[in-house]
Amino acid sequence: MFASALKSFSSNITANYSISQNPTSIAGAWKVYDGQGKKNGKTVSVFVFDRKSLENVGSSFDRGSSGSSSARRKINDEVVERLKKEASSLARLRHPNILELTEPVEDTRSGGLMFATEPITATLAGLLADQDSKDRGRSRSSRHKRNEDGEIQELELDELEIQKGLLQVAKGLQFLHESANLVHANLTPEAVYINRKSDWKISGLGFAGPPDESTSSTPSTAPPIALSELLYYDPRLPRTVQLDINYTSPDFVMDTNISSAADMFSFGLLLLALYNSPHESPLRTNGNLSTYKKIFQSSSTVPSASNNFLSSKTLPRQLKSDVLPRLIARRPAQRMSAREFQESSFFDNVLVSTIRFLEALPAKTPNEKSQFMRGFPRVVDQFPKSVLGKKVLPALLEETKDKELLALILTNVFKIVTVLPTAQRIFVDRILPKLREVFLPSPPGKGQTLERDTAKEAGLVVVLENMQLIADTCSGKEFKDDILPIVVLGMESSTHSLVDKSLSGLPTILAVLDFSTIKNELFPVIAAVFSKTSSLAIKVRGLEAFAVLCGGSKEGADSTSKANSSTILDKYTVQEKIVPLMKAIKTKEPAVMMAALSVFKSIGKIVDSDFLAMHLLPIMWAFSLGPLLNLRQFKQYMDLIKSLSSRIEQEQTRKLRDLASNTSNGTDDFAKSNDLMFVSNSNQPFSPTGSVGEDDFERLVLGKGASAQQSTTNTTSFANSSPFAAHPGIPSQDFGWNSTSSSTANILQPQQTNSRAMTPDHSLSAFTPLLPSATGMSMGSRPMQPAQPAANPWSQPIQPQTSFTTNNNAWSTPPSSATSSVFGIASSSSTTGWTMPPPPQAQNQASYANGASGFSSMNSSIHSAMSNSDFVPQNSMRPMQPGRSTSGFNIAPPPAAGQMGQQAQRQGQGQKKNGLDAYDSLI
Repeated sequence: MFASALKSFSSNITANYSISQNPTSIAGAWKVYDGQGKKNGKTVSVFVFDRKSLENVGSSFDRGSSGSSSARRKINDEVVERLKKEASSLARLRHPNILELTEPVEDTRSGGLMFATEPITATLAGLLADQDSKDRGRSRSSRHKRNEDGEIQELELDELEIQKGLLQVAKGLQFLHESANLVHANLTPEAVYINRKSDWKISGLGFAGPPDESTSSTPSTAPPIALSELLYYDPRLPRTVQLDINYTSPDFVMDTNISSAADMFSFGLLLLALYNSPHESPLRTNGNLSTYKKIFQSSSTVPSASNNFLSSKTLPRQLKSDVLPRLIARRPAQRMSAREFQESSFFDNVLVSTIRFLEALPAKTPNEKSQFMRGFPRVVDQFPKSVLGKKVLPALLEETKDKELLALILTNVFKIVTVLPTAQRIFVDRILPKLREVFLPSPPGKGQTLERDTAKEAGLVVVLENMQLIADTCSGKEFKDDILPIVVLGMESSTHSLVDKSLSGLPTILAVLDFSTIKNELFPVIAAVFSKTSSLAIKVRGLEAFAVLCGGSKEGADSTSKANSSTILDKYTVQEKIVPLMKAIKTKEPAVMMAALSVFKSIGKIVDSDFLAMHLLPIMWAFSLGPLLNLRQFKQYMDLIKSLSSRIEQEQTRKLRDLASNTSNGTDDFAKSNDLMFVSNSNQPFSPTGSVGEDDFERLVLGKGASAQQSTTNTTSFANSSPFAAHPGIPSQDFGWNSTSSSTANILQPQQTNSRAMTPDHSLSAFTPLLPSATGMSMGSRPMQPAQPAANPWSQPIQPQTSFTTNNNAWSTPPSSATSSVFGIASSSSTTGWTMPPPPQAQNQASYANGASGFSSMNSSIHSAMSNSDFVPQNSMRPMQPGRSTSGFNIAPPPAAGQMGQQAQRQGQGQKKNGLDAYDSLI
């Protein structure tokens, strides 16, 4: 309901601030809302008083009275005036321990009030009430549990928190008494506020006024205090706008005396409420003055040391013996002042003294600050975490502007972060912006240079040393935006120690950043530092960084981290960027060489074997022969080289095997078979038996003689030893003499369309001679004439074994009985084939050599004879006529180019080339 009423308010505050829908705490008659500036984002607490809240107050009293409406209106106006005076008093007072006013009080359209102050968390009264509920074991929905960042948090009143708060309230009272010349007159737990930094602030100045006898040189402008009105309890008014007699000094009630000592008496009762259970004043009057006076008529009912100051709990020794007797004293002159309270033995402990020193830190000398910062880490663990996070840490961050103390301050800051349970939120919200402000100022203008700052570099070293802590408390985006620029600043520094620290933290940095950031923003900086540095230590550190970037790990690094469990950079960057940098290394220092070895190990796991063989291994060999390496270091290089070489060998072997299995069966016999011509035109398969040696062909071409029996045997067995017949992957094929060709005359051309020719490209050593078995045939062409018919078997004419029919297809008719194949030529035991005499023996070599035309002339003659389309075999064939020469075969030379063309034209329409063309192609 109140939230809807808040919407109806119209003021400068509602126009400039966004106000929360629900109140975060209640302070007397005020409801406190969180607010945030619409333009500057400033956080405030907005105090709102709704006039409608007074409608039910005193309704029973006004029910029977005449003119109740006007009386009610008059009472409400008085309440509004008291509240307005309370808010207006804050506008005239500025002190660290007085609640700070940010927007003055305003009247709302509905008749209420509104003003804004610094962000607060709770009032001391609300905090004590929550503590009572907790002590009774009952759950209480606390409206006083918001921390500095607006999150709900349980506030605890430990001993140090109480001491710190009392010290701050005492400082506020000192300011009111000595500087403002005012008496608070109503110092209660409701008048003490706790802000989001856990500082205690004084407010509730609705009854404040000058003392009766002022000793201050500055006169107060506040109106005097009317005790008669102040002490009168009006049941028609809310209790929150009236004097709380339970915390009132007897000076007001019994002596009608107004002095600053009255506030010290009230301060003593407030102190007792902090240690009492329940957390209330030991004076319980229910707002009745008579009851109050009766209490002070008996010593047993007055708080004193004899009755433990009416506290249900044991009080601290210093408080009970030195402080409370001088606060809760009947005579004002016996009471200590606010200044004396701060100097009491109650605050004689190291933690309180540390807080007090921090508060006065700006006024300390540089030497005192330095000593304090060096000794502070020894007492950090003794502080309550709430005090560290809300009081100590902000004070340290404020001092980061002192560059001479920056390293010491940051050391303490990171120490505090390690012990706080909310370290991540605190680091991101408070520390990270301060680090950017210190280390990443606005860049210098054009023509200006950024001078080296050794003090700032010392602080940067501290940041780099705590990189693991920073990475654990930051998200990836926050690290990239705020921390990575600081790391790059360290890498680009001219100070070697700073560069070394930056590179040594690389495994931690890589675990936070994404691949794109590493490749495009971080790696270029590292590469530039490595290539430009002249420091041996930085060179080694850069190589260690490369090893980490390639998926390796530093010595002693956590192998489970992201940087060590996978490759950071891609293969292209490694091959095109890192390897050239490695190749460009000039120094041969062992430290550099061994650091490079770690990089090679990492690269060897990434790149392909081809790159290893052609690029990486040559560099490794060059490094391994460094003159400064000892035997152990050389062996380490050799072990890696052997390992990588073995990998190359295995991969290449596997690759070649896979290639061979995909293209063919991959045997050596098949490779040899490619050196022989293979044709087929017959249905007769190759014989798997028989073999031909190389000596037979040598005898043939060298003119060595051979018996007809040997020639016949060799001719018959040649086909049986052919590698094509032995090869399991090649089908058995036959050759026919009437084979045709679709190519040139120099290629053996079988007649059938399913045949193929294979021309030898190296050796003819596997061929055996063709030997005729008869002496007569008609070729229809120029005859072959032997020079010495009696001595040389080659001079005898080729004779057919039997007669041939006139059927034109007789040449392609397959044999009918036991056959052997020579170059696919079917030869039958029934004399349907042809044989030729064996080559000349050793004694006839001279006459064979004298045949000037040689073997090629015989080729041309056979080619001409077999290509005659008019050739028809008869029963008795004409013998071949002897030629002019008497020293061997005198075969007519091949026709000239023109004759060849005419002959080809005459044969174009006739029968295609016959089987002896195969012999021409083979030799």
